[in-house]
Amino acid sequence: MKLDNTKKLTLSADLAHIKDLRVGDVVLISGTLYTARDQAHRRIAAAIDSGDELPFPLDGAAIYYCGPTPATNGQIIGSCGPTTSARMDGYTPKLLDNGLKVMIGKGARSDSVTQAIRDHGAVYLSAIGGAAALYQSTVRSCKLIAYPALGCEAIYQLTVQDFPAVVTIV
Repeated sequence: MKLDNTKKLTLSADLAHIKDLRVGDVVLISGTLYTARDQAHRRIAAAIDSGDELPFPLDGAAIYYCGPTPATNGQIIGSCGPTTSARMDGYTPKLLDNGLKVMIGKGARSDSVTQAIRDHGAVYLSAIGGAAALYQSTVRSCKLIAYPALGCEAIYQLTVQDFPAVVTIV
């Protein structure tokens, strides 16, 4: 994917450049993403509340709202398309308060989450629903890191190269 407003974003080295992003910019992300959906968010929020160790450092982290399917036939990862972001809205301000900087998913965010993203200098990027094969092709490594009992909703650490997304909220 190459458009005139395409920018490269390397996580976490380029986090200072988040402030330079504009709504509508296409970004090609390289670096580390953590997958997390509703149940993982619930557990992360509970860990924050109880002072327990988090499954990954939130400071400067990027979360992809995705529940990847198991890899088959020598693949690195199975299908890994975005899920609806609004389902995480109840937990998002708490994660932003603890350092989260990048969220990737599909769909609109609530007014309170939009404001929290702006207040924390974070960014919300939209991924294309129905493009799971495209996203799968950008994954260079996939490692289960937390909550294996959640199956595809467990937390995975992905290393991606040129993962495409569109800046939606800054």
